[in-house]
Amino acid sequence: MSTESLPEAAKRPLTTIQPPKGWQLIDWKELWRYRDLLLALAGKDIRLRYRQTVLGVAWVIIIPLISAGIFTFVFGRVAKLPSDHVPYILFAFVGTMAWNLFNSIITNSIATLLGNANMISKIYFPRLILPLSTALGSLLDFSIGLCLLIVLLISYHVSVHWTILLFPFWLFLLLIMALGIGCISSAGAVPYRDVRQVMPVLLNILLYASPVAYGANAVHGKWHAIYMLNPLAVILQGFRWAVFGVSPPSFGSIVFAVVSAVAIFVGGAMVFRNVERSFADVI
Repeated sequence: MSTESLPEAAKRPLTTIQPPKGWQLIDWKELWRYRDLLLALAGKDIRLRYRQTVLGVAWVIIIPLISAGIFTFVFGRVAKLPSDHVPYILFAFVGTMAWNLFNSIITNSIATLLGNANMISKIYFPRLILPLSTALGSLLDFSIGLCLLIVLLISYHVSVHWTILLFPFWLFLLLIMALGIGCISSAGAVPYRDVRQVMPVLLNILLYASPVAYGANAVHGKWHAIYMLNPLAVILQGFRWAVFGVSPPSFGSIVFAVVSAVAIFVGGAMVFRNVERSFADVI
């Protein structure tokens, strides 16, 4: 560096990077400053996901259709569970589409944190960008599935109701709940790699403990109240209510789902922010 450039360098603002102290929530201003990195990581995640695949993005359509078809045969034809007078393939497809978004955000949050170990250990950026970037990629897949849902609704001559206006509300609840669990899981997976093996098992249990392949009203009596303590069950029932106008969850269940989703998201963000200071040392 020449001596003439030293005064110019001295005038530049000095940025001091320090680990966060105590329990802190999300720094939205900092995330906004790093929005370009967020979009770049989301684009990278999408490209890597479909690189060297024969069908590419078509898997986003094929997988939910196959799952919905299997659920329709097992729960609709064999078990003959009710679908609130909606074609079972549509009933199952909406649940599968919402579940895939939820599952994808949590699973990819763990994978992206461990997969970007070199970047975490060498440069500074808000670590929360990593799970958020996977959420953007999962939302793109969800949007493609949503287009297919519109085609299916037209094909089966199923009309939508005014409740479709509530669709973004249920989508928002699903997103923040998945991000909260994803933050906790990814933060735990850094020091304890067992989390990466345990989470798929827990998610498979949650799949059948939630009304993905069947309706929440299939659970009767006193067990229904216990069953609805699962906030994901309320959200999935809300999804079907928004799309088909079928029986809605009770007002108390909706309030419980909102409080639970917000609490999981806030708690997950606080845990992530508290643990991220040690990521570079143990990852």
